[in-house]
Amino acid sequence: QVQLVESGGGLVQAGGSLRLSCAASGRTFSSHTMGWFRQAPGKEREFVAAISGSGRISHYADSVKGRFTISRDNAKNTVYLQMNSLKAEDTAVYYCAADFGGGVYNAGQTYDYWGQGTQVTVSS
Repeated sequence: QVQLVESGGGLVQAGGSLRLSCAASGRTFSSHTMGWFRQAPGKEREFVAAISGSGRISHYADSVKGRFTISRDNAKNTVYLQMNSLKAEDTAVYYCAADFGGGVYNAGQTYDYWGQGTQVTVSS
C-alpha cells in the first residue's frame, strides 16, 4: 500500500521559514517525479514545486520561485520543501504527490498518489 505522509507544517511569522517533509512508502519512488501542491481556504489547489526522480530537475510556481526549494533523498524515500521568506499568502494546506504515470508536472491530475496534507499558517 502506497503512503505519503507530510510533516513539518505549523504557524510561523511572515519572513520566517519552514521545512516540510514527505515520507513515502509502499513503492520505490526514486525513479518518479514528486510534487508539492497547496490549497488555501476557498481557493483551488495549485502547483508549488516538482522534482524529477534523480533530483536533477526541479520546477517552481512563479509565486514561490527564489523562496522555496524542493529536494529529495531517495535513500530515505523522502521529499522536502524548504520554504523561506514566507508570506501570509503562502498560508494553505500543503500536499505532496507522486507521479508514476508521467505527465505534465504542474497538473494535479498527473499525480497518482497524495498525502493527507500539512497545514502551514503564516501570520502577518
